[in-house]
Parts: sequence; C-alpha cells; structure tokens
Amino acid sequence: MHNHWTVDLDFDEDDDRTTCTAKLSGFSAPGAVGTGSARRSPDDTPDMAVGEELAAARACSDLAHALIDKA
Repeated sequence: MHNHWTVDLDFDEDDDRTTCTAKLSGFSAPGAVGTGSARRSPDDTPDMAVGEELAAARACSDLAHALIDKA
C-alpha cells in the first residue's frame, strides 16, 4: 500500500505578526491542523520572510502534536 499526504501552509500577515496554518491533506489523511505565529520585535526592521519561517515552524510543530493526539 502506498499513501501520500501533503502539508499546505497558509500565511496571514500584518505589520507586526505573521500567522500560519498547516493543514494535512491526502487520501486517508487524518483531518489535522496546526497553527503558529511570529511577532516582530519593536526594535527589528520589518522582514516578512523571517516571520514566515518562524510561524511555519511553529505551525508544523503544532500539527505534529495534533497527529500524536490522534494516534
């Protein structure tokens, strides 16, 4: 048996915060979702890529915990 799951990352950004939702999809994939966010320090210059990486990592970690809970 071969099974393939995909993780989709969806970002929502404003001036100071980036939020990411990680959704698992695929045939027979459990309906698991994770969320994560990153906030820019007031002393830092705006750089959305850094916020995206942190938010994505936190969302994937949350997704992993959701999968463990389902198992």
